[in-house]
Amino acid sequence: MRELKRQGYENTMSDGGDLTEATQVAEFFSRHRPEYVFMAAGKSGGISANQKYPADLMLVNLLVETNVMRSAHRYGVRKMLYLASACSYPKHASQPMRVDSLMTGALEPTNEAYAVAKLAGVVLCKAFRQQYEANFIAGVPANAFGPGDDFTPEDSHVVAALIRRIDDAKTARTPTVEVWGTGAARREFIFVDDLANACVFVMNHYDGAEPINIGGGEDLSIKELATIIREVIGYNGQLQFDTSKPDGMPLKSLDSGVLRQMGWEPANSFSEGLRITYDWFLNNRDERKPDLELAHVR
Repeated sequence: MRELKRQGYENTMSDGGDLTEATQVAEFFSRHRPEYVFMAAGKSGGISANQKYPADLMLVNLLVETNVMRSAHRYGVRKMLYLASACSYPKHASQPMRVDSLMTGALEPTNEAYAVAKLAGVVLCKAFRQQYEANFIAGVPANAFGPGDDFTPEDSHVVAALIRRIDDAKTARTPTVEVWGTGAARREFIFVDDLANACVFVMNHYDGAEPINIGGGEDLSIKELATIIREVIGYNGQLQFDTSKPDGMPLKSLDSGVLRQMGWEPANSFSEGLRITYDWFLNNRDERKPDLELAHVR
C-alpha cells in the first residue's frame, strides 16, 4: 500500500474483510469492483509455526486463494497478481531455483502443508487462464522482511525472529542467544519495500502464464544473518546454535533472471533494509501482525 501511494495510485484499498469467508469476499468485490488485485494475503510463519499449525496454514491459504480468485473472475478483474512462496520449491531443487523446478520433487517436510497450499494457488492461476483466459499471474518472492513484519516469538520468520530474540537478550543483558539449527542453511531475502515495488512492476510489465521469481539477489547463511543482526542491534553476547532443531531447506535462492532482464533491480541493500526494519521494530515493539488483508488498486 505504501508503494502504490508512493507511485501516485489514489484509488486503493486494503480492507477485504475475512478472506476465508466466501460471502464476505464476494460482497467486497461486488461493492468495489477492483480492476487490479495484489493477492498477498494468507497465513504464514516460520519453522515453528509450520510445525505447530500445519492444518491452519494449509486451510487458511486454500480458502483465501479459492475465494479471492473466484470472485476476481466473477466480477471481471482485469489482472491479478498472486504471491506464492519460495517454500513451494522442492527441498532439493537445483540452485538458484527456476520456475520449471516447481512440482518436480518432494517438498521440505517442515513446511509441506503450507507449500502445497501455495502451490495450489499457482495451479489455480493457470487453470483460470486456461479455462477462462483470465489474466491471473503468479509471483514467487524470496523471504521478505521489513517494517510491519510479525515479530511475535511463536510465529515470526527468521529475520524478525532473530531481531526480536537478540534485542530481548540485549535488553535483559543475557550472555547468549539460542538460534535454531546448525546455522548452515542459506536463505535469499528481499526487503519489503523492494518486494512491493517489484509487484507493481510485474503488474505493469508481466503477463506470462509461468510464475515469475521475485528475489533480492543476496543469500546468507543463518549464521551470517544472525551475526549481522547482532552487529546492527549492538549485542555483545554469544550465539548458540541448537542443532537438535531443524534447519529447513538447505538453500533457498531464486533465479530471478526474467525479472532482471525486464529491467527491475532492488533499490535497497540487505543491510540498509535490516537497519530500517530494526528502527521500525524499536518504535513499534507492541505491533502485532496485521489481520488478513486484500490490497487492490483501481
